Amino acid sequence: MNSLKGYFLIAMPSLMDPHFFRSVTYLCDHTEEGALGIVINQPLANLRLANILEQMGIQTEYPEIENHIVFSGGPVHPERGFILHESGKKWQSTTEVNDTIALTTSPDILQAIARNEGPNHKLIALGYANWEQGQLEKEMSENAWLYAPANIDILFHMSIEYRWKAAAALMGVDVDRLSNDIGHA
Repeated sequence: MNSLKGYFLIAMPSLMDPHFFRSVTYLCDHTEEGALGIVINQPLANLRLANILEQMGIQTEYPEIENHIVFSGGPVHPERGFILHESGKKWQSTTEVNDTIALTTSPDILQAIARNEGPNHKLIALGYANWEQGQLEKEMSENAWLYAPANIDILFHMSIEYRWKAAAALMGVDVDRLSNDIGHA
């Protein structure tokens, strides 16, 4: 299988794992050794960026920054922060996913965001999703996932509740019309 780095991984309706139920994951890396992604449609209900900035001792004067949504990026290391953002400026720990999207894990980006000097388009998450060698390919062969080339509008601009259906629609799939019953006539 070719690399799905920079693609959306879209959970099929039959995937009942609570970490991935109706999830859309942006794949930041996908090699023969495994895959890493950030779930982009599961906001943490009782957490905003203000909580994280406070824990890190970072001050901001911007209420819109304090109220910024924080996502559950996946079940692995939920205490670690990850920022998906538009490419351009590099931070202390930035990995370019492709020409348009980067992933940063260093606190300097949060300091810049608090000063309203960070990237215009960003998604802040705690934790990430990880698949070991061959695991994602096996799950895909079991029809747990769809995949589609990522779309910037879905990633950064679309209302959270529409992201799952919109990501599937990129592949021409209406998830409301899919059956959970497979292989029955």
